[in-house]
Amino acid sequence: MLISYKTRNFCSFAEEAEFDLLAPANKVKKRFPDNYTETKAGYDILKTAVIIGENAGGKTNFINSLAFFKSLFEDNKHKKAYRSLINANCLKSSSPEQCDTLQTFDITIMGSSGTIYHYRLELDEYSIVKEIFSHRDSKNGCEKLVLSVLRDKITKVQDSPISKVDFTIFIDNCGKNIEQTFNTVYSENSFSLSISKLSILGDPHALEFVNWINNSLIVESKRYNYNLYKDIQNEEDDLRILKDSRFLDIVRMVDYSICGIEIDDERPFSKSRIIRKSADDHSFSRDLDMDSAGVGEFFAWAVQLFRVVYENKTVFADEMDRVINPILSERMVAFVNGNKHTGQFIFSSHNVLHLDLKNYMKEQIYFVTKNREDLNSELYSLADFPEIRYETTKIYEFYMKGILGGTAFE
Repeated sequence: MLISYKTRNFCSFAEEAEFDLLAPANKVKKRFPDNYTETKAGYDILKTAVIIGENAGGKTNFINSLAFFKSLFEDNKHKKAYRSLINANCLKSSSPEQCDTLQTFDITIMGSSGTIYHYRLELDEYSIVKEIFSHRDSKNGCEKLVLSVLRDKITKVQDSPISKVDFTIFIDNCGKNIEQTFNTVYSENSFSLSISKLSILGDPHALEFVNWINNSLIVESKRYNYNLYKDIQNEEDDLRILKDSRFLDIVRMVDYSICGIEIDDERPFSKSRIIRKSADDHSFSRDLDMDSAGVGEFFAWAVQLFRVVYENKTVFADEMDRVINPILSERMVAFVNGNKHTGQFIFSSHNVLHLDLKNYMKEQIYFVTKNREDLNSELYSLADFPEIRYETTKIYEFYMKGILGGTAFE
């Protein structure tokens, strides 16, 4: 499960954007017993969260930062920051030596074993600058360093475009501490993630963490080809989900007249047939691509809801309810909260009806707003407003007036 995620200097976020999924340590959570999962590690972790803000405010940029971070684990090639993804205010010069191009990604998760992992990565336009990876057994346990990589210096090889890079690396390998300084000449694989290399070598902590990033974290982002439809078409694992009887139960949330699905193995998200039954017991069916846009959209989202509830995945979704009506989106959140699991569903939205303290804790509602002076985005939680009380019924009104930020006319 995701405990916290932070990023700095990514697209419109110049300063650190911090997002966490910890339930409050007070009596408020007793009002929402289904909204969080108690863990043996001592954390009470939220199952759902919503990120709300104006168009072009930075919601997609924040989710894209997580998609980019996840993409760094896909292979062992050279890892670096890219100018197109660095905050524009940090690119005041075209010379890398005069620009603050350092990007940071910091994530804390609970793995399937219950172990808590903390990983921090720093990149600039040239290569990895720092990697730190540690673990602990519980919330109050002692944090133990597993891996530390620090770039010391870059030296140009004389009369050559190639550079030599010095690193200091520390590895705790099964209780045997190894610390050494080494240098490497730039190549396609010379600046890859050390944690990925460590997992390939079989280190159990690195292996569990990397497996969680690759297999349990799902980011539906428009920019990095984590497109929902492209990712789930014609894959055996998705066909397995589509043919599970529990999947039909999820799909029926969009229309309770649906009584069956005939899955097309070749084109499941267009040519599968939706079967309905009328009140007079008359059955009829139509291809999914001939059905309503809302049914087609939800059919795909139902796969992700299945993964959250029945496979304990953590799903980030950009504009989840772009064609889904407010009642259905409320059902989706209630479905995730109402089942026992260790999955999570986090989504961005323009739907202000999510500003509801009857269904959400303040810690589950985030805002993104953009400063009109420097065009930098900021991410913050409704919990940052102590004056907002659960008895208050004007959250929507406060938001529309710009009191809570996240509106275009703030």
